[in-house]
Amino acid sequence: MNYYLIYLPFTVLEELQERAYFGKYLSFAGYSWLMRPTLDEYFMELAGIVAKRSTCLRNQVGAIIVRDKRILSTGYNGAPRNLQHCLDIGCVREQNNIPSGTRHELCRAVHAEQNAIIQAALHGVSCENATVYCTHQPCILCAKMLINSKIERVVFGAVYPDTEALEFFEKAGVKVEQVESGVSP
Repeated sequence: MNYYLIYLPFTVLEELQERAYFGKYLSFAGYSWLMRPTLDEYFMELAGIVAKRSTCLRNQVGAIIVRDKRILSTGYNGAPRNLQHCLDIGCVREQNNIPSGTRHELCRAVHAEQNAIIQAALHGVSCENATVYCTHQPCILCAKMLINSKIERVVFGAVYPDTEALEFFEKAGVKVEQVESGVSP
């Protein structure tokens, strides 16, 4: 966290806190330090908000593609366009006891990273030299798509049981960083 020194009377800070204008701040000797999130923390928090749109019963995943501090595209995991969601008809993977991180082809959902890439493509936006922020580590399928989209950096929160994806990123020269996200695996 970065700390920025600001001076506000405590009554003003309390009022702002009550109205949810300030998420976090520290106080000492009449001064207050606003705990401003880093850009990675900021975009990871936004990815968490995007994940709330997910229709997956197992994992709510969000992804944001960013270049030069600008959001290019977002995506969350859910059924393809015009198909019923798992929320409505149940999870095939759950029904067949398929472990997480395996047999991706048996999932009806399009992954968050895939949807973010698709949305960028639909709107004519290149992902080249961008960073993708994901609530969860990308799987091997998403890793291959991100590599071919020329994403240069992947930032994720929760670990996903797929070490091969991380190996692909390393071999392709894509920077990968795990950050604390508050998302449970």
